[in-house]
Amino acid sequence: SRLPQIKSWPDDGGAFITLPQVFSMDPQDNSLFKSNIGMYRVQLSGNDYLKDQEVGIHYQIHRGIGIHHEKAIKQKKPLKVSIFIGGPPAHTFAAVMPLPENLSETVFAGMLSGRSMRFKSWKGFKLAADADFCIVGTIDPDPSKTKREGPFGDHLGYYSLEHEFPYLKVDKVFHRKNAVWPFTVVGRPPQEDTTFGNLIHEISHPMVPASIPGVKEMHAVDAAGVHPLLLALGSERYVPYQRRLPMELLTQANAILGFNQASLAKYLIIATDQDDPNLSTSNIEKFFQHALERIDLKRDLHFYTKTTIDTLDYSSEELNFGSKLVIAAAGERKRNLSMSLPEELPKQIKTHEFASAGILLVEFERYTSNHQQESEKIRGFCQALNQEKWSSVPLIVLVDDAMFSAQDFETFLWITFTRSNPSHDLYGKNERFEQKHWVFDGPLVIDARFKPYAAPPLKESKECVDRVNKIIENNKELRTFFQNFEKER
Repeated sequence: SRLPQIKSWPDDGGAFITLPQVFSMDPQDNSLFKSNIGMYRVQLSGNDYLKDQEVGIHYQIHRGIGIHHEKAIKQKKPLKVSIFIGGPPAHTFAAVMPLPENLSETVFAGMLSGRSMRFKSWKGFKLAADADFCIVGTIDPDPSKTKREGPFGDHLGYYSLEHEFPYLKVDKVFHRKNAVWPFTVVGRPPQEDTTFGNLIHEISHPMVPASIPGVKEMHAVDAAGVHPLLLALGSERYVPYQRRLPMELLTQANAILGFNQASLAKYLIIATDQDDPNLSTSNIEKFFQHALERIDLKRDLHFYTKTTIDTLDYSSEELNFGSKLVIAAAGERKRNLSMSLPEELPKQIKTHEFASAGILLVEFERYTSNHQQESEKIRGFCQALNQEKWSSVPLIVLVDDAMFSAQDFETFLWITFTRSNPSHDLYGKNERFEQKHWVFDGPLVIDARFKPYAAPPLKESKECVDRVNKIIENNKELRTFFQNFEKER
């Protein structure tokens, strides 16, 4: 309780460590080369945690500590865990780097900083010798020993709600002299942790083609919350003597969805630069236009249903479970995209906005609790659309507030891909199945309205905002900095 008790958002369940390095060893191999360091959320106070005795360990799906925990459960032995805070920046960054399962973050931290990560031992625990703070303790081998953790404002821009997670029985807390407690603000992107994503892309970029043959780029889109939307640039080399169709792209898409943290992608849009040598996943709006100009809506949408998605994604009604969609685009341009309505919308639609060429945002009535009724309303809307006329606008997104959702392309991305579950929220005219493949007549309609089961979006504390604004107003250098920043945006 003497540690800094930082509460980032008004409805957070307690104080959290936002930049922890959670260290664990393989119970079957006591080697640092088999260790894992992850940035898993650590709740210091609140809920039912015993003061100065317990802290929450929120580790999400597809995390290295889960492998160690599972082995400890089989051995019926407590899992020893050390939580490092601070130290060299390379150590913090290593905890968020999506590394291959057989490459320890301790090795990566040493490679990045040019010096081995140094450790000391205490009663079987490992302590990072250069950390500012270190909390050590054990996770019970009984899998039923969990406690409610959360809620907490997270990087998708919503609260992750209360759920059962393991917790750490704390043995001891260490710190160095004049210790510094680093922290960040986690919220709707772009936020301070956006910097991590930019650096991850920069470092991992050269490794993508070496790891997945034919794939040249991958971009987990920060504006959409990272895992909800992944863009990829692949190759189409299977039959170069024939008309280019998505073939090898689908092989590469399967490889991507089985590749490390990329496996958590919910929407994967993949294209080939053979259709445009200047195409890049870093130019997100252009990439969308390129794909929408080329996709065949009857052929190029491929679903994975009843599968795993990111723990923090509340577009599904069940934690960790949802669906995925691969959209593969290759070949000649099929349509020219437009930013004008091809025909009048049904009378019940009062407001609409274009997010970009070919992407229309329609303000639909609020979602009720009855999914079947909502589906019938949307299918009725789809049936009123003339397929031939809507060729130039192949994507319609149903939203709660069209003007807000269209204020910039980043907001469109955030609303659309954090608030929709492909298997439940995609619609089209004359929906049917051909040999178990979902087919419809365009345009594609995505229901991205806020659902009753979704986690609430983050709202800033007015008191905090006013205090920050006052600090800026009273500091000439800060005021100039933010004025220039807004101009650059």
